Amino acid sequence: MHLKFKQKQNTLIVSLIGELDHHAANSIRVKIDEEMKKSYINNFILDCKGLKFMDSSGIGMIIGRYKKIKSLHGRFYATNLNPQVKRIFNVSGLNRIIDTYSDNKTALKHM
Repeated sequence: MHLKFKQKQNTLIVSLIGELDHHAANSIRVKIDEEMKKSYINNFILDCKGLKFMDSSGIGMIIGRYKKIKSLHGRFYATNLNPQVKRIFNVSGLNRIIDTYSDNKTALKHM
């Protein structure tokens, strides 16, 4: 699992590349939390374009970051969901708490 970070104003864009499973979830959580601390952001876009697979540990990691952003009164969006990841969002209920957009540009317009 690899991460790419990009900041647009007060929004952190995190691109996930690979598989977000129990092997990767904790280290990904730590890396994202560190980046959030040093970036001074309050909005978050999770770019899932490169995400191939996600299990319950990945869902838990996403919910944790969502709660952190909400505690800052910020917005949390997910973008570029492929059909498999979109299905996981729907089955797990993530789609009820996290707005999804087709791309980062559209999500940024809604910030």
